[in-house]
Amino acid sequence: MSFLLPKLTSKRDVDQVIKSTAEKVLVLRFGRDEDSVCLQLDDILAKTSHDLSKMAAIYLVDVDKMPVYTQYFDISYIPSTVFFFNGQHMKVDYGSPDHTKFVGSFKTKQDFIDLIEVIYRGAMRGKLIVQSPIDPKNIPKYDLLYQGI
Repeated sequence: MSFLLPKLTSKRDVDQVIKSTAEKVLVLRFGRDEDSVCLQLDDILAKTSHDLSKMAAIYLVDVDKMPVYTQYFDISYIPSTVFFFNGQHMKVDYGSPDHTKFVGSFKTKQDFIDLIEVIYRGAMRGKLIVQSPIDPKNIPKYDLLYQGI
């Protein structure tokens, strides 16, 4: 299903989309097209993109082609989904240590739709961090690995 969604292939493309997407939640899925979990997530994103078209713009980013953003957002697990609104990075409290991105695939289309609605409403009120509406048992668990320099 990843062929149904637009792909960003350069840092310039990503920068341009972040700057130019106005009054919508920008969804950037970092992953690989051939990864099975990424394909599951892409299916959910593709099926909901039309329903959310007034609230969100969804793009795919290949982690292998975009090492600058992969490092910047500390993408160590794929797929990871990052959200923006009017050029501002939106954070979501999932009840995990990392609020900057959603790691893994959403369990249902409704989980993703609910999350976009909450981010959109929060962003329209000027909030930079919102509380996740997703049931905690539907959020993948993982451990953050800190690598000191």
